[in-house]
Amino acid sequence: MVNQRVIRRLLRWRKWAKRDWAIAASAAGFAVIIFSLSLIFGSWTKRSSGHHPPDPLWVHLSLSENAKSRGAACLDGSLPGYHFQKGFGSGSNNWVVHIEGGGWCDSIEACSSRKRTPLGSSRYMEDEVKFTGIFSQELLENPDFFNWNKVKIRYCDGASLAGHHESEFKNRTQLFFRGQLIWEALMNDLLSIGLSSARQALLSGCSAGGLATLIHCDNFREILPNNATVKCLADAGFFLNEKDIAGHHTIESFYQDVVSLQGVAKSLDKDCVARMKPSKCFFPQEFINNIRTPVFLVHPAYDFWQIKNIFVPIASDPHGNWFKCKLNIRNCDRSQIEVLEGYRNSLLKTLSEFQQNKEGGLFINSCYIHCQTWMAETWHSPSSPRVDNKTIAEAVGDWYFNRNISKHIDCPYPCNPTCYNMDFTGHR
Repeated sequence: MVNQRVIRRLLRWRKWAKRDWAIAASAAGFAVIIFSLSLIFGSWTKRSSGHHPPDPLWVHLSLSENAKSRGAACLDGSLPGYHFQKGFGSGSNNWVVHIEGGGWCDSIEACSSRKRTPLGSSRYMEDEVKFTGIFSQELLENPDFFNWNKVKIRYCDGASLAGHHESEFKNRTQLFFRGQLIWEALMNDLLSIGLSSARQALLSGCSAGGLATLIHCDNFREILPNNATVKCLADAGFFLNEKDIAGHHTIESFYQDVVSLQGVAKSLDKDCVARMKPSKCFFPQEFINNIRTPVFLVHPAYDFWQIKNIFVPIASDPHGNWFKCKLNIRNCDRSQIEVLEGYRNSLLKTLSEFQQNKEGGLFINSCYIHCQTWMAETWHSPSSPRVDNKTIAEAVGDWYFNRNISKHIDCPYPCNPTCYNMDFTGHR
């Protein structure tokens, strides 16, 4: 079971963040509520400034050495950064590179607010973060990747590391839209400290970082040795282009503003952009089948972030009929569960072609959660969610090492007793 003390701390942070860290707002009424990304930050805690013995769980922040010369910068102009933990033994030449998530900003106002947070400035980032789950160095917690080199890329641009500086002329408040340059600078940093000799590598990311993983997956393959085994894992990064319950194109309108504001089009799949407007190519469903590098999707069919913000945003539920349901899926009545099952069916239909990809992998459980790879309790533990009696870590390992076909799709809610379903009741 997920540590409830951690969840309570996250929700206290969420109340502050909802008030002061507005990630996005648009005329269409879309608001990306940052508390729904709380799982991304669950392992963050400030370390004391006193002396303490080295702890492999806690990893220091490094600022990019290449960023300044390349013009790469967070939203506020500060240097981007990452946390690096060196591998050992048989994993010395293997790498897990993970991109942090944290939503997007779609307006000057939203990005200006964001630049005063760790999601827009390295000046506010923790000196150390805790490495667990897919980052863990414990064999029992992370059986396939425990001794690999691990990197956590900090996310500070608000456009899934895909913005371009040419779009900065639009802003009047000294914002830096340089996500693509951040990606390039950090990759050069990592290549210089050993990634260039990688034998095996996995690019992963959670939420907006999962989307960034899919956007940059083939480039990651291109910069590594030809004889290296390179694959990509997106955790809760497959955002559906679905109308909300009121029939509004809430997420599509929002993404259009993000892509337009930050000049994202240049980083998107060229074949996709050639056949439709760039903002639609920010949706993985429009380009995932063009990715040449093997991809694995970890995704909850009842992703609470997508349900709260894409499918049932506040503006489309003016009477609050879905309020209790969104706090806890167990509060949903039969008709609401049927509606959510329809959302699940849309996800599976959208992924039908990807399911036929022989090199692709899937772990779609029926849990009310968002992001499951960073924490031991949901990645690999006795109480972890399972599908076909596999934990997420086992399913990913089977796929990465070609041990077995790894396409696991859960039955509809509430069939899976191993799920950890988030409960926001009492934390409004």
